[in-house]
Amino acid sequence: MSDESSSSVVSAGFWRSVAQSLRGEEHDYTALPLNRAVVLLAVPMVLEMMMESLFAVADVFWVSRLGKEAVAVVGITESVMTLIYAVAIGISIAATAIVSRRIGEKEPELAAQAAGQIVVLGVVVSVLIGVVLGWLAPDILRLMGAEEAVVRLGGDFARIMLGGNATVFLIFLINAIFRGAGDAVIAMRTLWLANGLNIVLGPCFVFGWWIFPEMGVTGAAVATNIGRGVGVIYQLWHLAGHHSRIKVRREHFKPVREVIGTVLSKSGSGVAQFLISTTSWVGLFKILAMFGSTALAGYTIAIRIVTFALMPAWGLANAGATLVGQNLGAQKPERAEAAVWMATKFNVLVLSGVGVLFVVCAGPLIGFFNAEGQVLVFGTQSLWIVSLAFPLYAAGMCFEAAFNGSGDTWTPARLNFMCLWAGQIPIAWLLSKTLGFGAVGAVISVPVAYSLLAMWSWHLFRRGKWKTQKV
Repeated sequence: MSDESSSSVVSAGFWRSVAQSLRGEEHDYTALPLNRAVVLLAVPMVLEMMMESLFAVADVFWVSRLGKEAVAVVGITESVMTLIYAVAIGISIAATAIVSRRIGEKEPELAAQAAGQIVVLGVVVSVLIGVVLGWLAPDILRLMGAEEAVVRLGGDFARIMLGGNATVFLIFLINAIFRGAGDAVIAMRTLWLANGLNIVLGPCFVFGWWIFPEMGVTGAAVATNIGRGVGVIYQLWHLAGHHSRIKVRREHFKPVREVIGTVLSKSGSGVAQFLISTTSWVGLFKILAMFGSTALAGYTIAIRIVTFALMPAWGLANAGATLVGQNLGAQKPERAEAAVWMATKFNVLVLSGVGVLFVVCAGPLIGFFNAEGQVLVFGTQSLWIVSLAFPLYAAGMCFEAAFNGSGDTWTPARLNFMCLWAGQIPIAWLLSKTLGFGAVGAVISVPVAYSLLAMWSWHLFRRGKWKTQKV
């Protein structure tokens, strides 16, 4: 067979796999050819994360039309929301690790039981968080260093986002259950539905289009929670057994001490992992707030653009994590390792190209969000600086996802603490305040810290202790 013919066969096989992945067909990912298993899982996961990243950009695009104070409101509130995301993602790590391991062991009933316990835990935790943070929302903005004009403008936005966190909390958890089971296409459709509604309703509530009230920046929060609420309803319908591998029944919500103990054990280290990561971002925002709303607005726009690129990359990393869990459950550790290397290779190639694009086009990209003057200047500098280390971000997220997929959630927690809290925050303070580089110095700390994280993760991944992790 000629090289051209071989290439055509491979291309046709790839596109057939893509089509199958979007139909949501059931597969045994522990037995399929590995390259096909990666494609079948990665395509819907990447598309899922693309919609999440598209929403992040669309949201700030409309809010930026209201001025830099409105952008600062979104940026500060999101920095606090990342604490909630940390708890949700921490429990989600446990969900993916436990469910994927049970599916790999061919124990779907135990996977459904774990899913039921995880949903109940998510409801309880999100409601408690919402009551406390929703009540204290304006004070939290002040604590984060927001100017009084920003607090007056954004108090209601913060209260709705923090108080209504159950919608995003449950979307994270239930999608993690679907991904662990190999139902990546349901997770994808959930975010396309939820964030598609967000994108459509956002400008309607912000500017008062058609029959909707004009609510300004508060309208963005209303649209977000409506869209995500509909997404949760869609998830619960599937979780009840409609077209999903996980079929959660009423008895699965009854507390089981052993299962709850396992969930809490894995969730605790997962929450610690992401709390360390996200509170480091809160600390960075606190440092940037000392340089005023201009720095906050410029950095917020830049980091939303970076998120637009990194979120789909997390989709590839998540595909690797699911394959790690299922193949370890099937007693195939070498196949699990090969899946991670394959996901890492693809991720590095794609994000390297995106990083070059962002470095070259930083100015026009920031200007697209209505940024002018010093906001445009600082946002351009921030995007250029953060994009320099994209290849290392790509590798690091795949290695950390592999640890999490195996159930070894303490290794990423320790890595995050050493590189982000003991690394990024002191470096940001040193460069911005001590050495006098200002807000730019704080931004430089980001690629420095995450490059160190990637290289350290690579070293520990090669040692292979994660292969012996029990769940």
